[in-house]
Amino acid sequence: MKILVVNAGSSSLKFSVFEGLDLTLISNGVVDDIGIPGGRITVKVYRGTKFEKHVEIGNTVDHHHAFIKIVKQLKDQYIRVIQDVSEIIAVGHRVVHGGEYYSDPQRITIELIKRVKKMKTSGPLHNQKNLTGIEICKRMFPKALQVAVFDTSFHQTMPPRAFRYAIPNRFYEKEGIRVYGIHGTSHKYVAEAAAAYLEKPLTETNLITVHLGNGCSMAAIQNGICIDTSVGMSPMPGLMMGTRSGDIDPSIIFYLYRNCRLKIEEIEYMLNNESGLQGLTGMNDLKDILNLMEKGNENATLAMEMYTYRIKKYIGAYLAVIGRTDAIVFTAGVGENSWFVRSRAVEGLEHLGIILDDDKNKSHEKGICMLQSDASKVKILRVPTNEELEIARSTIEVMNRMQ
Repeated sequence: MKILVVNAGSSSLKFSVFEGLDLTLISNGVVDDIGIPGGRITVKVYRGTKFEKHVEIGNTVDHHHAFIKIVKQLKDQYIRVIQDVSEIIAVGHRVVHGGEYYSDPQRITIELIKRVKKMKTSGPLHNQKNLTGIEICKRMFPKALQVAVFDTSFHQTMPPRAFRYAIPNRFYEKEGIRVYGIHGTSHKYVAEAAAAYLEKPLTETNLITVHLGNGCSMAAIQNGICIDTSVGMSPMPGLMMGTRSGDIDPSIIFYLYRNCRLKIEEIEYMLNNESGLQGLTGMNDLKDILNLMEKGNENATLAMEMYTYRIKKYIGAYLAVIGRTDAIVFTAGVGENSWFVRSRAVEGLEHLGIILDDDKNKSHEKGICMLQSDASKVKILRVPTNEELEIARSTIEVMNRMQ
């Protein structure tokens, strides 16, 4: 039994192949820079505790071409993850936005695809690509069960006081304008992993989860369920991100339209693709920005101050709404790997019982680890996320429901 997990992004396509009910990872990889000259496909094949890495350089025209390349690589005689596409019995898809329709993983049907198409404006960078991945996989793996796992599902437990906006009721009732959240698959995975690590039932665990990558979000988790999140109707608000602005005064949009003569489409593109770290420094790779900061670059210094300040503000807000907090959990590319960001994000919170241990924070220990000092009342954890594994688990959940 083999399950393929697909994460179709705006210009990339990540994939993983799991085998057996214990979901052993046998291969994963990514197709980078789809539609951009100089792209490549990277495939890792796991042989016990070792892995082999295969890289193919070459342009990938579109997502359909990317899938063709992936299947070709997986069937390659030197890789041989599958011999035929029929070995893939199910495909789990990451879908960014599920609206209020879906609070758990779903078998993909014509009705589901229609609903996701209606919601694509709420996830402009991803939902259309997610749909593209679904449509291509239905053709390439015609006998496989297709499952959608929604980033918004985990956040469906939020109460109205957290997910409603203070605008006329009709916009919620007729248009569904509300907070939906993002990265729910990651927040769910690390919450469960943190509770297990702390040896506490998830239903008795209170956490602040901090997902920091090119996209960023935080969640307030009380007794194992999400009660608030930093992202809104779309992935744009909340924390500063790689290319997204995060929280912004709505009147700025009107100002840009009226006074700067920008079109609505130009404003939307700018806030999604040219803002955040990119807007302040001209780059969105954290390592490059930190290197600039070390050289005394004022824009880079300001960008990192703003980036970590936003995280700290949300930590304070979530401490207020959760009450007793077991742990602050850092995850995803930046959250797991940048000791600097973690340090600045909790700096000055000693009066709230949050005290980082510098040596632990800078260590290169693998897996889940504690980073707080002995005097800290709140634990600080680094928990590697595994969205692909969570999607595979959700896919099996749907398979079991169908039996």
